[in-house]
Amino acid sequence: MTLALAVVKTLVLVVGSVITYFSFKAYRRTRQRALGWLTLGFGLVTLGFVLAGMLYELLEVHLVTGILLESLLVLAGFVVIAYSLYVQ
Repeated sequence: MTLALAVVKTLVLVVGSVITYFSFKAYRRTRQRALGWLTLGFGLVTLGFVLAGMLYELLEVHLVTGILLESLLVLAGFVVIAYSLYVQ
């Protein structure tokens, strides 16, 4: 189970990073503020999904603390994404 979780988290990191990268490229090409916010939101969500396991495995942070931090980053990312869709 631990190996499967590590594989899935790695895939989330790779796919989330690719989405963030393409979003950033679109922002640089168009300079639209909404795309900048969207990039930040995707980056926060990606970081949040990966962070809990890394903190638990590498820094020996309590799992609940890591999951709380993960959830806060994902929430912040979703708020930023929602804002990017609202802003013109």
